[in-house]
Amino acid sequence: MEPRFVTRQIVDVGPDIARIVVDAPRVARHARAGQFVIVRPLDTSERIPLTICGADSGRGTITLVVQAVGGTTTEINAMEAGAAFSDILGPLGLPTEIENFGTCVVVAGGVGVAIVLPVAKALAEAGNRVIGIVGARDADHLILVDEMTDACADLLLATEDGSAGTQGFVTDVLEKVMGLHDVDRVLTAGPIPMMRAVGELTRPYGTPTIASLNPIMVDGTGMCGGCRVTVGGETLFAWIDGPEFDAHAVDFASLQKRNEAYHTFEACRLRDAREALDA
Repeated sequence: MEPRFVTRQIVDVGPDIARIVVDAPRVARHARAGQFVIVRPLDTSERIPLTICGADSGRGTITLVVQAVGGTTTEINAMEAGAAFSDILGPLGLPTEIENFGTCVVVAGGVGVAIVLPVAKALAEAGNRVIGIVGARDADHLILVDEMTDACADLLLATEDGSAGTQGFVTDVLEKVMGLHDVDRVLTAGPIPMMRAVGELTRPYGTPTIASLNPIMVDGTGMCGGCRVTVGGETLFAWIDGPEFDAHAVDFASLQKRNEAYHTFEACRLRDAREALDA
């Protein structure tokens, strides 16, 4: 039997960041903006969630953007075109709410741009004016800039070292945008502190703000409880009720603690993966 989930293209788009096109026709046929898959590159790998950055139903492929920060992501980025994933499950999660809101701002930090890109495209197709804000530590870590330029009416960049765009954070740029435009909706994806800051910035304006949450994930169905988040004082499950939630209602402090719970284990897993690849 021919292997499924064969990688068709792997392109380095940044330091330890790869864009991977992989055969997954059933996923591609049903995927919508905001959804994700759970993957294992090897049958011995951990299961991890990855956002569907793009889907081509005609070719039967999906596009993933992977930053090597842990054991499984390191294994994925060590793959070569033609290699097959052990398994891919999806599409999972609720798709992004898409309608003609008016002026929408999508705010991404780091590889969060892989999440907001398909959303920006869908919002634009629905008739919205989409303003994109993408930030990274430096110009080398800015990814998918050309794709975001095509998807957005305006694209603004921010880097911490000032090597591209505005020197500072995405919130510095967002603050200026909020002062210049009547913004109807904001969607943000990236590091938890960044999403929290975006929500706090838009709160006084009363602008609906959606955060795409990436809490600890194990099974992808909510059964294990590892993806639970507190929203408006209520316990919800990110991969059943989300992954997108009202940024003004999310308890980001508890989410941050949850994400830090397995740092030691993840460091050990990363070490083991690197040793196995070097062997």
